[in-house]
Amino acid sequence: MSAFRNSNFDRRTALRAALGLAAAGGLAACGGNTGRSGSGGGAGLTQYFHAYGEAGTEQAIKKYAKAYKESNVTTQWITGSNFESKLFASLLTDKAPDCFEFHPQLQMIESGQVADLSDLINPVKDDFNPADIASHTVDGKIYGIRMIDDPQFFFYRKSLFEKAGVEVPQTLEELVEAAAKLTTDKVKGAYLGNTLHSIINPLIWSAGAQHLDDKNQIAYHTDAVVDGFKQLRKLFTSGDLLLDAPTESWDPASLNQGLTAMQWCGMWAMPVLLDTFGDDLGVFPFPKIGDAGKQSVYNGGWSMFVNAKGKNVDETKEYVKWLWIDQKEYQEDWALSYGFHIPPRTSLAQSAEKLKTGLPAEGVKLFNEFGHFDNIGWTQASITALEDVMANCVRKGGDPDKELTKADAKVNKELKKLFG
Repeated sequence: MSAFRNSNFDRRTALRAALGLAAAGGLAACGGNTGRSGSGGGAGLTQYFHAYGEAGTEQAIKKYAKAYKESNVTTQWITGSNFESKLFASLLTDKAPDCFEFHPQLQMIESGQVADLSDLINPVKDDFNPADIASHTVDGKIYGIRMIDDPQFFFYRKSLFEKAGVEVPQTLEELVEAAAKLTTDKVKGAYLGNTLHSIINPLIWSAGAQHLDDKNQIAYHTDAVVDGFKQLRKLFTSGDLLLDAPTESWDPASLNQGLTAMQWCGMWAMPVLLDTFGDDLGVFPFPKIGDAGKQSVYNGGWSMFVNAKGKNVDETKEYVKWLWIDQKEYQEDWALSYGFHIPPRTSLAQSAEKLKTGLPAEGVKLFNEFGHFDNIGWTQASITALEDVMANCVRKGGDPDKELTKADAKVNKELKKLFG
């Protein structure tokens, strides 16, 4: 993967690309290779986490950190929907965290922002899901430790499906038809999130496409993907889709409160929904699109990274190893006590009693059969480009092929930075 080495894609370029920031402005005052000022000499470490929706998560992370005796670890629990922008902005300053959770992105490796953690992971590499290892590996080096795997799929009310005479949709056309039959004066047929952003990746995979091909060229712009966006536009304008819900799709509240008959959400929400609906709750993958398509399950998940630009790299690596490699009790607690996530450690996944039966076991089965992982070459700017496609052609009625062509130009600009 020698193409991954591009000296022109420096730290500032990477983070500006991620944030969509202009070259000028407030960032000009930031030093190039600063770390965290005044953080050495036992002053402690700082870690960044986004605010999880499950009750008890913030307390759990702080409890783990407090149990670490070698250093004082402070947790910044970032609330709101702009975790990414706050994280990337902080990484350009001397207040940057020593470690932080995020998703594997090549731009952060290319810019030297995240540290090589191969020495931590290699001794236990065979105990990790191979796909998690592969999605964090560049030139044989592993960057980031997977903390949780988060499969996402549709949750649905079995009784409402039965009452409406609806079978579980196998294709996107069937999903649109099912939403129409399930809609009443009180309940909408489906909820895909207010922004619809969470279904962009599954739409691509279910259409038999990928974001990038093996040569790191655009592979998402296909006739089936175009058709998928057209079908979503039909659903969006049908009156059968829940719009302007109180919370985004990551929160199960819309299904839990009876606002919709089915909702795209993550496995993390399963305990809450099971408490409400019990055996009336079911799950199914994102339906296939076109003859070459296949149902898909998006594996989101979060990983821990060490800030290679910080002044406490070695200390931070020791802490990260202690928590996310050595402390399997905490790792299991984090994955299974505050919502259901699949532990990336094979030994923990196999011993997780909560995932062995019922709907959790079905979720694991869907994850194993239909799961897709993030592409490490897919940058924040590329993510935004496809979010614009969703907004412009599904919400506003633009032509999907033309909107994808506009996205192609933005994505190709990113690919040129990364791969030359």
